Amino acid sequence: MINKAIVLTGLAAVVVMSSAFAFMPSVEGHGVQAQLQSRFVRIQDESFSGQTLQTGDELTVTGTLQSLVNRPLRAWLSLFSESTNAGNRWEFIARDPPGNVFDIEPEATIPYSLTVRALEPGIYHVHTQLNIQTIGPGLGPGQTVQVTGEPIFKPVPWTNVTYQVILIGAGLGVTFATRPWQVI
Repeated sequence: MINKAIVLTGLAAVVVMSSAFAFMPSVEGHGVQAQLQSRFVRIQDESFSGQTLQTGDELTVTGTLQSLVNRPLRAWLSLFSESTNAGNRWEFIARDPPGNVFDIEPEATIPYSLTVRALEPGIYHVHTQLNIQTIGPGLGPGQTVQVTGEPIFKPVPWTNVTYQVILIGAGLGVTFATRPWQVI
């Protein structure tokens, strides 16, 4: 009789606890790395030109980069975005500082601007991403941007694909030519 009471009590506890978990509020996040800000350069005053766009519209992200170290750094800016759909299609229009890679002087403050064109509809959470050579990426606070409209498809630049295939083929050729064959 006591064994049946223990089993029933245990079963009742499991049912009550399951019900309690069902009514607890859920918490959601957006899968961003733990260190949003770099310890080397702080992304400050990040602002976005809009929160709702049509495909083909441009989004400009501005802010400042504040060096927190006393040595020069090499870095490049990009846009980190994730969406509710499989897309993440943005076309870069302009970058300031211009070019892909730039130097950040010790303890300097550099204004930046990224302009991109939305190519695919979706709800995106967008961040400035600062990639620092030999250190890694850091993200700005970010903002949610909603893009509506028909997708814009860009033609595939086949010359770039051909160039990359040639480079990969040459790399594989060198790899196989310089390594002795081994019997597995």
